[in-house]
Amino acid sequence: MTTAMAAATATATATTDERTLQELQREHGPALLSFLLGLTYGDRQRAEDLAQETLVRAWLHPEAFSDAYTSMRPWLFTVARRLAIDARRSRLARPAEIGDGVLAVTPDPSDATESAEAALDVRAAVRELSPEHRAVLVRLYFHGLTVNEAAADLGIPAGTVKSRSHYALRQLGRSLPGYRPRRGVIARHRTAAAQ
Repeated sequence: MTTAMAAATATATATTDERTLQELQREHGPALLSFLLGLTYGDRQRAEDLAQETLVRAWLHPEAFSDAYTSMRPWLFTVARRLAIDARRSRLARPAEIGDGVLAVTPDPSDATESAEAALDVRAAVRELSPEHRAVLVRLYFHGLTVNEAAADLGIPAGTVKSRSHYALRQLGRSLPGYRPRRGVIARHRTAAAQ
């Protein structure tokens, strides 16, 4: 084995002794934590994790102590800053995690109870409309006809279809709590009527 390889192996397996590491933590630990709190926007748990990882790096790299530093603080802060940057990059690369509170109120997509209940509410509200208003909505929203196609099918002017649709949707809005008409559907009918 060459001398360079022996030195590299010795450096790779050597660690900083405990007493030196304790002194390092006692002398620079509070300043390091304060520095990391600023980098983590006050997240104490993340700052403590990064401080611990920084000290692990100091333990794994005893050669940093043998360099001609007047203080280990610049080395520690550089390592800590790099670790904080790496941690932030890795968090940004992953999608945001959702807490249990959000999941508890999110409906189960395999449970059709809510959609069935909403469908029954809509059907009941549509039955309360006048036959003229109901006929327009059925053609526009359930059959997917344009305003002009619905007008031709019902034998009434396109303006009457628009008017009846408007008032029928207003009546449904009063009958169904939380109902808001989708803009895309109305815009599609307006575009088709203009053609």
